[in-house]
Amino acid sequence: MTGVLAHGIGSRSDLPIPLFYAYAGAFAALVVSFLALGLLWADSRFSGDRAGRVLSWRPPARAIRVVTAVLALYTLGWLLLGPAEDNAAPYLVYVIFWVGLVPASLLFGPVWRLAGPFRLLPDRPRRPLPGRLGYWPAAAGLLAFTWMELVSPEPAASATLLIFLLAYGAAQVAGTVVYGHAWLERGDPFEVYSTLVGHLSPLGRRADGTLVLRSPFNGLDAIAQAPGLVATVCVLLGSTGYDGFAGAPFWVNALQTSPLGPTGLGTFGLLVAVGGVAALYTACLWAAGLIGGARGLTPRFAHSLVPIAIGYLVAHYFSLFVIEGQRAVILALGLDAQVNQDVVSAGVIATVQVLAIVAGHVIGVVAAHDRSVRLLEPAKAVAGQIPLFVLMVCYTLGGLTLLFAA
Repeated sequence: MTGVLAHGIGSRSDLPIPLFYAYAGAFAALVVSFLALGLLWADSRFSGDRAGRVLSWRPPARAIRVVTAVLALYTLGWLLLGPAEDNAAPYLVYVIFWVGLVPASLLFGPVWRLAGPFRLLPDRPRRPLPGRLGYWPAAAGLLAFTWMELVSPEPAASATLLIFLLAYGAAQVAGTVVYGHAWLERGDPFEVYSTLVGHLSPLGRRADGTLVLRSPFNGLDAIAQAPGLVATVCVLLGSTGYDGFAGAPFWVNALQTSPLGPTGLGTFGLLVAVGGVAALYTACLWAAGLIGGARGLTPRFAHSLVPIAIGYLVAHYFSLFVIEGQRAVILALGLDAQVNQDVVSAGVIATVQVLAIVAGHVIGVVAAHDRSVRLLEPAKAVAGQIPLFVLMVCYTLGGLTLLFAA
C-alpha cells in the first residue's frame, strides 16, 4: 500500500529524541521497576475478574450494532462502486477500524464486543465450542489480516479487501450459526483484538457480563487463559515488529531481488517475526519455570505481553491515525478540505512513540511480577523473574531500534 500505510514520521534523524537517551531511559525504567517490585512487592495484589466497582449504565447494544452494520455496508459500497483513486474504503478499514480499535478499546473497553454486527445474529448454538479451539481461529484471522496489510501485492485494492471481508464475514456467520456467540468471543479476530486491548481500559466486564470500573492491572489479570492466547498476542507483536523493519532499505532491496518474489519473501519475513517473538517468549518462560520451580508457565504469563503489544501498536500507528484519519473522514464524507500534516508536531509524535513502548513494558513487568509471586516458589520468585526481565529488555530495545530505524 502506498499512502494508506505510510505511517511514522520519517527516518531516525527526523526524531528529536536521540536514540541513546531513548535506550538509556527505557533501560533505567525497567531496571528501577524490577528492583522496586522485587524489594517491595512480596504478595499478589491483583484479583482479576473479582475486582471492580459495579456500574449501572447499560449501553443500547442493539442500536449500536445496527449502526455498525450500516457503516460496514457503506464501506462495502465504496469497495464495489467507489473510484480506483481516492477511494475511502482502504482508509476506513486500515485506519479508522483497525487502528481506531486501539484507542476506542483503551477508553471504553471491548468495543467490538458491544458494536460487532455479527452479534445481531441469534445466539442459538447447535453445539458447544470445543475448548481446545481456544483463540486459534482469532490468531489465524489476525495473521491473515496483517498479511493482507503488510505483505499482499495490492493491500489497498478493492478486490483484495473484498475477498478478505467476505471471507471474514462468512467465517463469523458460519461460526455463530454452529457455536453461537461463544464463537465470536474466541473466533472473531477483531473482537478478540478489541477485548485484549480493552482489558487495560478502566471499563470492563466480569465473566457474568457485569459492567465494572476497575484498575487496568486487575483487568489484565482477568484475561482468560485458553489455547492460542500466546499465539494471538505473538501475532500482534510480531506483525508490528515486521511492520517496523519492512521499510528498511536492506529489506526493500531484498524484496525486490529475492527469487521468492516480494510476496514470498514478505510472507517468510512476517512468519519469522511472529515465530521469533514466540520463540523468545517460550524460552524465557521455560527458564523462569526452571529457576522458579514451576511448570506450565507459558500460557499463564501471556497477559503480560498484552500491554507490550499495545505499546507497539500505539507507537507505530499513532501518527498514521492522527494524519491519515483526517483523509479517511474527508474522503468518506466528500468534504472539500485538506489533510493537516502538522496537526501534531514531530516532537509530540516521537514522545508518544517512546513513552508508549516504555510504558507498555513497565506495565508488563508489573503484571508479570504479580503473577510470579503467586505461581513461583516464594524463595525463588525474584530469581525466577530474571528471564522475564531479560525478555522485557529484549522486546523494549528491539522495539525502540525498529521505531528509530523506520
